[in-house]
Amino acid sequence: MKIGICTDSGSGITPEEGKRLGITVVPMPFRMGEEEYFEDINMSREEFFKRLLSGESVSTSQPAMKSVLEAWDRLLEENEEVVHIPLSSGLSGSTQTAIMLSQDEPYLGRVYVPDSRGVSVTQRMHCVFAKMLGEKGYNGQQIRDILNRAPGENGIYIGVQNLSYLKCGGRITPVAAAIGTLLQIKPVLAINEGGKLDSYKKVRTERQVREAIMEGLHQTLSRLDDPEARQSCIAVAYTDNREQAENFKEQLMAEFPNRYDPEIVVNPLSLLISCHIGENGLGAAVIKRPKELLD
Repeated sequence: MKIGICTDSGSGITPEEGKRLGITVVPMPFRMGEEEYFEDINMSREEFFKRLLSGESVSTSQPAMKSVLEAWDRLLEENEEVVHIPLSSGLSGSTQTAIMLSQDEPYLGRVYVPDSRGVSVTQRMHCVFAKMLGEKGYNGQQIRDILNRAPGENGIYIGVQNLSYLKCGGRITPVAAAIGTLLQIKPVLAINEGGKLDSYKKVRTERQVREAIMEGLHQTLSRLDDPEARQSCIAVAYTDNREQAENFKEQLMAEFPNRYDPEIVVNPLSLLISCHIGENGLGAAVIKRPKELLD
C-alpha cells in the first residue's frame, strides 16, 4: 500500500526539503504588520529576523483548509492513503479541523490525522517515522495509532531570550513579561503531554538555559527508560543563531555520548514558531523511535 505523508510548516520542513524527503508540506501563514507571509515562499529567514529585530509586530494563524484539502487530493491521486501530521493541537486548531475533515467523503478511510502533540523537530521526526512505517508496510490507520502514542514519548525544551513575543502571542500576561524583563529572567519552556507550551524553569543566563535544557532531556530519557538515548533521537532547534546551536550540539554530544543516532541533528525552528520565541531562541528535544522501527 502506498502511503502519502503530509504535514504543515510548523514542522520546520521547507517545501524544498519536503521534495527530497517525499513529504508534502502545507505552508502555515503568519502576519508581519498588515501583510500575510509564508516561509520560503514570500519571506526568507534573513528578512524575517531583520524585520522582527526592527520591532515589527507578528502574529500567526492556521492554514486555510482549502490548501490542506488540495494537498490531500494531490496525494490521493498517487497514493491509496494519506497520513497528515499537523502542528500540535495544543498550539493550533488546525489538528481538530483536519480530523473533522478526514471523517467526511471522499477522505473517510483514506486520510488519517494523528494528534501526536508534535511541534518543530518532534513534528519533523514524526513525519520521518511515518514515512519509514509506510515503507515497512504499515497502513494509514496503524501509523496514526502509533504516532498517537507520541505525547508520552517526547520531550522538548526551549529557552526564550525575549519575553515580548510570548506576551504578544498571549502566552504570558503583560505584567509577567514586564516583571520578567526587569529581573532579566530567561524562561525555559517545555511542550507538555497536551502539546502546549508550559513553564519548565526560570533562569538568568545563557549557561543556565543550556543546563536547564539538558536537565529536561535527562528527565525525559529517564522517564522513557532510555538513559543513554539508544532508542531515541536528540535534536537541537534554534531561531536565528546557528552558531549557538552548533556549539550546543557539541555540548550535548559530550553529555550523551551513547545516543542511538550517529549524530545529533540541528534544525531551525520554523518562522511560525519563531514568531512566539523571537531572536536567540535555543531548544533541544528527545524523540523516542516507535518500537515498530527498532526491530
